[in-house]
Amino acid sequence: MTIRIPLLALAALLAFGSAAVAEPPHPVLKSQATVTGDLVRIGDLVDNAGIIAKVPIFRAPDLGYTGSVAASDVVEAVRKHALIGLDTAGITEVRVTRAARTIPAADVEDAVAHALAAQYNLGPVKDITVTFERELRAMYVEPSAKGEPRVVNITYDARSRRFDATLEIPTGTATRGTLRLAGRAQATVEVLTVVRPIERGTVLKDADVLVDRRPRSEVSRDVLTDRDQAIGLAARTTLQPGRPLRGAELMRPEVVQRNDTVTLIYEVPGIRVTVRGKATEAGAEGDTISVLNEQTKRLVQGVVLGPGHVVVGSPMPRFAANTAPPRAAGNVR
Repeated sequence: MTIRIPLLALAALLAFGSAAVAEPPHPVLKSQATVTGDLVRIGDLVDNAGIIAKVPIFRAPDLGYTGSVAASDVVEAVRKHALIGLDTAGITEVRVTRAARTIPAADVEDAVAHALAAQYNLGPVKDITVTFERELRAMYVEPSAKGEPRVVNITYDARSRRFDATLEIPTGTATRGTLRLAGRAQATVEVLTVVRPIERGTVLKDADVLVDRRPRSEVSRDVLTDRDQAIGLAARTTLQPGRPLRGAELMRPEVVQRNDTVTLIYEVPGIRVTVRGKATEAGAEGDTISVLNEQTKRLVQGVVLGPGHVVVGSPMPRFAANTAPPRAAGNVR
């Protein structure tokens, strides 16, 4: 008996048979990989590694770091595990990064400052300057590490400003490590200084002024701490960078200079006279200065009203003195 198979059914059968015997995807080398844990596995470096993907072949770089391995070394390592025909795709080396969570040094410094502020009354955390005996760098821990650095013990000597601290650092899902640090800490305040030498009479601009921090115990009351206290004022003496700026070193800008020709204004109630004069000293608006009246050749004192104008005599009107009204004639008793 002859079995007849329709042409369409035969084509479908052939297609199914070819799919059933199709070759699996070829393993291909990756150019870069990111791993967790301290081992690099075949599947981290090779696509389509199959059942040996989880077999470890190299040690991983340190947490947070990147290393490289030659493609030829990968080929040799996987050959030992019966992975033949690895396609390197022209890659000469594979870069491997160990995933990590970064704990910045600033977070550790902040934890120490908070502990000092709470236990030793050093003032606001933002005003505490912490320096460590050895350089503190960012730390790398497992990506699964949760929580923040925490100070578990700290001592502080106010005279030497030295501290010793023990911190707990999260290192993994449920693990914490210990970090011991020593250094110095002190309460500071913001002060103003200038960024370059400033000559007498120069008006300070925003770019001339720098905010710096100094130990609170070394700052006197007259030191300026707010930029608005300095900008727009003039130097009374030469100002040097690095030195805290004091209020007594600044003045209102001088609008009349020594030897300037000015208009002298004489004012008395109901009378205003102007003459030419020559300033014998400099002055800011509102200052009292000496001016030579060029008409009388006499020195007079006047108040600077503005650039080129000095008033002699009070510019303010006077109030008439109160007098009792006269009594009507014949009513005197």
